[in-house]
Amino acid sequence: MDYTIIDAHAHLWLRQDTEVDGKRIETLDGGRSLFMGEVRQMLPPFMTDGRNTAEIFLSNMNYAQVSAAVITQEYIDGLQNDYLWDVQQAYPGRFLCCGMVDARRPGYLEEAKRLIERGFKAIKLPAGRLIMPDRRVWLTSDEMMEMFQLMERHDILFSVDLADGEEQVAEMEEVIAACPGLRIAIGHFGMVTRPGWQEQIKLARHTNVRIESGGITWLFHEEFYPFAGAVWAIREAASLVGMEKLMWGSDYPRTIAAITYRMSYDFIVKSNLLRDEEKALFLGGNAARFYGFDHPVELPYIKNMSE
Repeated sequence: MDYTIIDAHAHLWLRQDTEVDGKRIETLDGGRSLFMGEVRQMLPPFMTDGRNTAEIFLSNMNYAQVSAAVITQEYIDGLQNDYLWDVQQAYPGRFLCCGMVDARRPGYLEEAKRLIERGFKAIKLPAGRLIMPDRRVWLTSDEMMEMFQLMERHDILFSVDLADGEEQVAEMEEVIAACPGLRIAIGHFGMVTRPGWQEQIKLARHTNVRIESGGITWLFHEEFYPFAGAVWAIREAASLVGMEKLMWGSDYPRTIAAITYRMSYDFIVKSNLLRDEEKALFLGGNAARFYGFDHPVELPYIKNMSE
């Protein structure tokens, strides 16, 4: 069966140069980065200049027959709003780029207004990073709720990664109740493999909430390919909220330091634990509808020289 494949969780940046909780993150060479006190392989080693660009990602997408991708953001990469706006203008049919506000300090409501005025159709919050060693920014604070109401009025999608388990679930329930028209995509498959992950999944019982699997291969990295535990987790999540609420995401490029981009989804294609109809929904059908990719590009299969 041929599938339309859409990646609901990927990242792009030109350079990492930031800090989180007082610890530095910055681009080195050979795909490596200084990451909060240690050197980590942030990119595949052949990406020698540390530039994680749209053009390199498009080459990976074309090879893997991925029609479109949602570009999220994370504080560990620094705010990439200017670059991602350029990407959105250059490749509107292939990418939906999220803007990001720095909600770790007051004044982010004005940032959100500027992003919306600029034309961004989605805003990302790495909400787990809002629980800091010395303080916490609540998702139900006055400024935050005002931002969510603004987003709801303008039909701006809310992409969010929550802290492990149930830590922020009650806050999200309040946000959903106050803004029932706000479209919400919860990332990292609810931090599956962490205790209480199912409570994040259950948030998708609300009409406008979806779950995307960005990072699921990272969370099951000890098991490695073909990630049978990840497939069982997808089945469990579907039993809780329905397969129509679940979407595939890769967490590109960090995950492809360990596996290829195609491997980040073909363990789903090859699994006998899911029906073809379920695979079609999970790999792209749900995302096409939720994110508004109305005319996903069709990409041919290109044979490898080794075939």
